[in-house]
Amino acid sequence: MSEAPRTDGGEAAGAAAAAGGGTAGPLSGLRVIDAGVLFAGPVIGTLLADFGADVIKIEHPRGDALRTLGWQKNGVSLWWAFVSRNKRLVTANLGTPEGAELLKELIRDADVLIESYRPGTFERWGLGPDVLSRINPRLVIVRTSGFGQTGPYSPRPGFGTVAESVSGFAHINGQPDGPPTLPPFALGDGVASLFGTFATMFALYHRDTHAAPGQVIDLAIYEPLFWLLGPQALVYDQLGIVQGRTGSSTEWTAPRNAYQASDGRWLGLSASSQSIAERVMRLVGHPEVIEKPWFADHTGRVENQKLLDRYIGEWIGRHSSEEVLAAFEGAQAVIGPIYSIADIFKDPQYIARETITTVDDPKLGPTRVQNAIPRLMTTPGRVRHLGGELGQNNEEIFCGELGHTAAELAEWKAREII
Repeated sequence: MSEAPRTDGGEAAGAAAAAGGGTAGPLSGLRVIDAGVLFAGPVIGTLLADFGADVIKIEHPRGDALRTLGWQKNGVSLWWAFVSRNKRLVTANLGTPEGAELLKELIRDADVLIESYRPGTFERWGLGPDVLSRINPRLVIVRTSGFGQTGPYSPRPGFGTVAESVSGFAHINGQPDGPPTLPPFALGDGVASLFGTFATMFALYHRDTHAAPGQVIDLAIYEPLFWLLGPQALVYDQLGIVQGRTGSSTEWTAPRNAYQASDGRWLGLSASSQSIAERVMRLVGHPEVIEKPWFADHTGRVENQKLLDRYIGEWIGRHSSEEVLAAFEGAQAVIGPIYSIADIFKDPQYIARETITTVDDPKLGPTRVQNAIPRLMTTPGRVRHLGGELGQNNEEIFCGELGHTAAELAEWKAREII
C-alpha cells in the first residue's frame, strides 16, 4: 500500500515474498517488520503474510520463545511452524546499538512495524515511535501489550491468560456449579490479533487515502476480548445484572445447549429465531408448548429453558447422532455435531472448501494446516511455507537488501548481535 518508491532491496523483497509460488496476494508490495514475541503481535504478521505481505520476522539470536513451546516433531515446534508461516526470518538483538540500528534500517521503506514488548522497552532501546516516525513518517506502528501503553497497569507484563481473566471472559465461562474456566488455547491473543489486523488496515487506508502520515496503534490484549463479550457493560450499567456461568446455555436465548445422542455423540443446538424454535419443538414431539404465551419471546423461553432442554434432550437421547442430524435437516432446524480435530479432518465440508491445506516442509514433510481465511475469490491468501530456521534470511536481507557485508554479519554473529 505504500506509495513511496521501493529501493532495489524492496523489489528483491517483493520477489522473495512471491517466491513460494502462486499468484501474489492482495497485500503484495506491503512491507511488514514483525518484532513481536509469542502470539498477539506475531499473529497479526501471520495474517498479513497469508495475504501476500512481505513480513520480515525479527528474532532474538537465541531464538523466539515459540520455537520451544508446546508440541514438537523432528525438532520443530508446531506452534512456531504455524505462527511464523509465510515470513522471512532474521535475527537481531534489538537491545544492542547495532541491533537497534538494523531495525531502523529495516523500517526505512516498511509500511508496518509490529512490536509486543512491555511498554517502555522500545523507548529504552532508542526505538520509540518518535524516533522511528522521524525515519519513516509513513510507518504504521502496532504496539501490542497486556494492558496498553497508558493507564496504571501499563507497566505490567500481560499474556492472553491475563486478558481472558480481566476481560470478564473466564467469569462467565464454565458450568454454574464450577469454577471460572480459562480456554485451552490462546483465545485472548487470537482475538487481539484479529482486531490488530483490521486496525492495521484501517491505519493504512487512512494513510494512503488521505495522504496522511502513519500512526501508532495501541493494542491492549484484554480490550478486544472484553468488547467481544457483547452488551455486558450495558446490561450491568442499565440493569445492574452481573452475568454468571451458565454452561452451554445462555441467559438471553433458548433453546440453546449441547445435547447427547444415543450413540454418545454430542450436538450443539441453537434456536434463536421464533420460527426455528417452533420447528424444533414440533420435531421433538412437543408442539403444545408453542401455544404457551411464554413461548412467544426470548424472555419466556429463557425462563422455561429447563423444560425445553428436557424435552429436546429426551428426544435426542433416543436417537443416534446421524438420525438427529437428518431429522433436523429435514425440519430446517439448526443443529451441528460437536467435532474433535479428528472429526474435522474427515468432514466433507472442510475437505470441499480446503479449509485445511497441505504444505511441504523440509523437516515435517507434507503437513496439513489451517488455510488462509477469509476467502477472497479474486486474490485469495495462501500458505506458501511454514516457519523455518533461525536467521535463515539474514544474508538475503542484511546483505542483499540492506547492503551489509558478509564480514559484518560474521562479526555480529560472533558478538551475538544477530
